[in-house]
Amino acid sequence: MKVLVLNCGSSSVKYQLIETSLEAIEKNEDHALGRGSVERIGTAAAVHTFQAAGRDKVTDSKEILEHRDALADILRMLAHPERGVIAGPADVDAVGHRMVHGGERFTASALATPEAIRAVQDCVPLAPLHNPSNLRGYEAARRILPDVPHALVFDTAYHQTMPPVAFLYGLPYVLYTRHAVRRYGFHGTSHRFVGWRSRVLLGKPREQTRLITCHLGNGASVCAIDHGRSVDTSLGFTPIEGLIMGTRCGDLDPGAIFHVMHAEDLSEHQLTTMLNKHSGLQGISGVSNDMRELLEAEAKGHERAKLAIDMFCYRLRKYIAAYAGVMGGVDAVIFTGGIGENASPVRARSVVGLEFMGLKIDPAKNAAAAGMEADVSAAEASVRTLVIPTNEELIIARDTVRLVAGAEQD
Repeated sequence: MKVLVLNCGSSSVKYQLIETSLEAIEKNEDHALGRGSVERIGTAAAVHTFQAAGRDKVTDSKEILEHRDALADILRMLAHPERGVIAGPADVDAVGHRMVHGGERFTASALATPEAIRAVQDCVPLAPLHNPSNLRGYEAARRILPDVPHALVFDTAYHQTMPPVAFLYGLPYVLYTRHAVRRYGFHGTSHRFVGWRSRVLLGKPREQTRLITCHLGNGASVCAIDHGRSVDTSLGFTPIEGLIMGTRCGDLDPGAIFHVMHAEDLSEHQLTTMLNKHSGLQGISGVSNDMRELLEAEAKGHERAKLAIDMFCYRLRKYIAAYAGVMGGVDAVIFTGGIGENASPVRARSVVGLEFMGLKIDPAKNAAAAGMEADVSAAEASVRTLVIPTNEELIIARDTVRLVAGAEQD
């Protein structure tokens, strides 16, 4: 089965065409035929980048004014006589859609039905920046590919196994019952993928594993996975809570927010923009939100770049220790995402001081691991440290296949 996986933002569409089946999933033999992205949707200079498996990347620029135009151009590229990987749109057997927020309604992925779409629309107040774009992409794909099944795969669904002690805030309970204010968590497909992959690498069934997965990119989160189930995660009601991120502040005393709002005479919009786009690594360093640039600046003696990195690693180290406490121990810590997969200094500095837990990294193994699966544990470590490139699109494709086949989701 050829599954077109779509991740639709407000002005972009990222996609992969993945060939898979129940048998391929069982044997881990599913594979991407091609992948790409359409950026700057809504302009006369939109950029479409595509790469078929085993071939060079190609880039086109043209006017693409809406998501429907982008989807049409994606199918044109996939079926291009020289660059493409299929004969035509009829070769697409199903479409899997990344959906950011499913609230409490969705505890797993679901086939797109009118009822399911209405439920996603009901979650728009919980994710006003993301769900509308996801829904626009779905509607565009449904119009262009009306005769194939469409599946909805939610970032939040994986974390619906968290117990109330983990997902509730210390606010009046009525705010949860009346307004659904609680921790939802995000990056669920990434945590789910690396959790599954780490169990394969460890050679242990889910019933025998306690994992801490660290998704570190411009957005970042940590997840405690106990016996295959998310029991706590650092992102909360919104993607601001938890770790320091590229431009987001992470954990913050709410009182400080009101103090800054009044002291700087900020509007609600200005405050939200500050917390989401001008804080985190960018705000602390004054240099960049890109960890690569910060590490370079630190090497040249930039003190605030060093401070930003130290704060990032310190916050992560606290969460790792806390989640080990939540689960009564840990078998492995997994690093993924752009920073987690490639920034060996960040991995090393994030576990310093955790030797008492049995967590220790081998410096040579760690330095050699970049963008590939690797066990970077020291020989004497009792807790494994793994680097695993994430593959959220594969999770979406597999869920789509299982839903279409009526099989149980993993």
